[in-house]
Amino acid sequence: MMDNVILKVENLYKNYGELEVLKGISFEVKKGEAKVIIGPSGTGKSTLLRCINRLTNPDSGRIWLDGKEITASDVKINQIRSSIGMVFQDFNLFTHLKVIDNVRIGPMKVKGIPKREATELAIDELKKVGLENKVDSYPAELSGGQQQRVSIARALAMKPKLILFDEPTSALDPELIGEVLTVMIDLAKNGMTMLVVSHEMGFARSVASKIIFLEHGVIVEEGPPERIFNKPKCKRTAEFLHKITDLYGDTKHENDS
Repeated sequence: MMDNVILKVENLYKNYGELEVLKGISFEVKKGEAKVIIGPSGTGKSTLLRCINRLTNPDSGRIWLDGKEITASDVKINQIRSSIGMVFQDFNLFTHLKVIDNVRIGPMKVKGIPKREATELAIDELKKVGLENKVDSYPAELSGGQQQRVSIARALAMKPKLILFDEPTSALDPELIGEVLTVMIDLAKNGMTMLVVSHEMGFARSVASKIIFLEHGVIVEEGPPERIFNKPKCKRTAEFLHKITDLYGDTKHENDS
């Protein structure tokens, strides 16, 4: 494996009973890439992320993170998860904990970082998402956009090699989407390796290194945004992009925003 490949997925399959969700998925993510997965709902995008994070076990296939096979039988799952950040649709914050505790609990519990050091780390990450003034707030006191930014800060605090984003704006009111995408754009500009499932076509077009179009558990097409959006090779890709652009619009979130 090439040194700059952080994630390698090879021939991944996942069934739920007789339902085939993933049917031989293979792709790579290189260090510093922001790769965006698009496709219809129910087509295996979230399942793919959950397999990569080992929240769901694939039926067959192999996954490597930074050269180490994380689907091997002897792998330590918690160690793997500490190297892969995950940002969910519905935030998944601890509602009984203040913002500062939500962000520092991972470094303290998983990595054994002392409380004072973990607190400084958490504040640094909250600054990156513009929420250093909310350290003593509880999740219920925050907007959905602020809660999602706390989730991103929590993922960053673990210093992951890769962050997975599972439709991070899908639960947000339209006016709050931009504040989360702006944080993600900044992360991409600063070289964070990201794998993002999203319906935000403007974000995908302006930020993605590569786009993967996933449907019915297979990769229909993969390529740079310019080609995927303007000259897709597959008719089905063109149909999907036309339909989703009509549905969601295609407002570009500029890189310098």
